[in-house]
Amino acid sequence: QLQLVESGGGLARAGGSLRLSCVASGLPLSNYGVGWFRQAPGKEREFVALISGTGQRTSVADSVKGRFTISKNNGWNTVYLQMNSLKPEDTAVYYCAAEPTGWGHATAGRYMYWGRGTEVTVSS
Repeated sequence: QLQLVESGGGLARAGGSLRLSCVASGLPLSNYGVGWFRQAPGKEREFVALISGTGQRTSVADSVKGRFTISKNNGWNTVYLQMNSLKPEDTAVYYCAAEPTGWGHATAGRYMYWGRGTEVTVSS
């Protein structure tokens, strides 16, 4: 069974940067599409970014385009979310998730495995 653990969250100022990591154990992440999602207080979980198992296909939400980048290191079984030019509206709990087709999807319901999340707070 695949297990995911997120890290790298914390407090940042507007305009600052954070890099989130999602480390997988149990199965090789190269076989899985991985997505990052976030959920702000009182709001629904929303798609942030995805990457295919091979790493060749990526996509980010319009709200973070040009600021966030997703990447992966299959050798380390890790997916990263580099977040630059942070805004207060980026404040949320960020989750990584994995799905077995290896394609990656923007829909949370397509994902089988989820981490517990890492909290990001951006102050103005």
